[in-house]
Amino acid sequence: MNDEAEREEKIEQARRIFAGPITFLRSAPSLKFLPEPDVLEVAFAGRSNVGKSSLLNALTNRNSLARTSNTPGRTQELNFFDVGAEPLLFRLVDMPGYGYAKAPKDVVKQWRFLVNDYLRGRAVLKRTLLLIDARHGIKDVDRDIMKMLDDAAVSYRIVLTKADKIKASELEAVTARTTAEARTRPAAHPEILATSSEKGMGLAELRAAVIEAVE
Repeated sequence: MNDEAEREEKIEQARRIFAGPITFLRSAPSLKFLPEPDVLEVAFAGRSNVGKSSLLNALTNRNSLARTSNTPGRTQELNFFDVGAEPLLFRLVDMPGYGYAKAPKDVVKQWRFLVNDYLRGRAVLKRTLLLIDARHGIKDVDRDIMKMLDDAAVSYRIVLTKADKIKASELEAVTARTTAEARTRPAAHPEILATSSEKGMGLAELRAAVIEAVE
């Protein structure tokens, strides 16, 4: 099978999986509420307002799987979603958004403890998808989480969101810059994915990347 045919087959396999059952399992405000580590997990991380909930909803073809909060920076829980029924295939984990300027200091501290402990201690976590707004590129607050992921030796891949909001030439430039920076990071996947939840851009490839991470 040639590379293109293999890629198409992976995209079709991912489409079928994401068209099947996906259900909310639970929210974990602290580690004691985490589900049993009996199935592989792929986590989504990103700054507040990066479009994480919209991307999760578009990825799973559901309108309200992930709830978009009116108060960014307030959701301080890990949300777990089961993919597949019998057998359960894997879990998606929606991590609380970070970097919201108005979040109280104690909320930020709680976020760091929860996320750091989850990243360091979760053997079933196969990959984190780190969402970066294509209009702004990587910011220092994103570099903090990249360092956290590198230190925890958790494999992660950068996903550009809102890629439809900038010109093709700008997207090319931000992708090149982001790729160059990712390649200097020990735990980062070298390839960047550009997506738009509004236009559906890159979603098929992102679904395939999630499946690839848990295979």
